[in-house]
Amino acid sequence: MRIRATVAAVSGALALSAFVAPSAQAAPLADPGFPLKDAQQGDTKITKFVVNGGKDLVVGTTAKKKFTIAVTATDPKGVAGAGGLLWHGEKLNERYVDGMLTPVDDEKCTHANETTATCTVTITVNPKASLENNGLGNHLAGGGWKLLAAAGGNDDDYVVQTALKPGIRLQRAAKLTVNASPEPVKKGKAITVAGALTRANWDTKKYAGYTQQPVQLQFKKKGASAYTTVKTVKSGSKGELKTTVKASVDGTFRYVFAGTSTTPAVTSAGDAIDVR
Repeated sequence: MRIRATVAAVSGALALSAFVAPSAQAAPLADPGFPLKDAQQGDTKITKFVVNGGKDLVVGTTAKKKFTIAVTATDPKGVAGAGGLLWHGEKLNERYVDGMLTPVDDEKCTHANETTATCTVTITVNPKASLENNGLGNHLAGGGWKLLAAAGGNDDDYVVQTALKPGIRLQRAAKLTVNASPEPVKKGKAITVAGALTRANWDTKKYAGYTQQPVQLQFKKKGASAYTTVKTVKSGSKGELKTTVKASVDGTFRYVFAGTSTTPAVTSAGDAIDVR
C-alpha cells in the first residue's frame, strides 16, 4: 500500500501503528521519538472524511464492532491512497494519547476521476482489548476522540491532518427493561411499573446501573397505534426504575431513555397489562 510509505515519510521516520497495526488497539504511539504532526508536501488535499457513515459508534462489553473511515482526496497526478485512524487524548504523542483505534486492513479506493478518489479503511473495536476504561467514551470535545487522516498522490506528494473532528461519538451501549405488575389487575388498583437502565462498563466489561437519569414511562392503550408519555422517572443508585400508576384500561407499558453524550437512546420492550 503506497500510502504507508507516503505517510511514513511525514516526520522523518514516522512509524505510526495506525497504518501497519494488524488490529484495533488502545495503545501508545509506536515510535515516540517521531511525534506526529500536521504535514503537507505538494498539492495533495483531503476534501472530505466520513466516520462510521456519520453515525455514533455504540459499543457494548463483549461484541466486536466494525466501522469504516472514508477519506476523499485529490491530487493533480492522481491519488495513490488514503486512510485514517481515531485517537483519544490531549496531544498526539506518547505521553498524552491513551487510546487508538487503527485499521485492520489496507484501504480500498474508488476513483471518481483521474484526480479524485475516496479510500476506505475498516476498524474493528473489541471492547475487551480496544477500550480499557470508561473515560474512552468521552464526547469529542476536550480530550475526546479525534481523526487522523492522511493521503498520498502518485507523485509522492502527501498531506496529513492529525486532529480532525469525526462528527460522531463513541458511546457505551445501554439496556432498558420494564415489568408491570400485578397482572391481571382490577380497574382502579395500583400498577407497579419496575425496570432498570444499565449501560456498558468498559472498566469491568459488564453492564452496570446508569444512575440519576430521567426515563419516560409510556403507555399504549390496547388497539391504539402510538404510545403516550405518562410520567418521567429517575433511575436509582443501581439504575433501577419504579413507579406506580392507577389501572384504567388494557394496554402496554414501556420505558424510554433519550440518551446522553456518552450513552445512546434506548427503548424497552413493551409489557402488556390486563385490567379487569
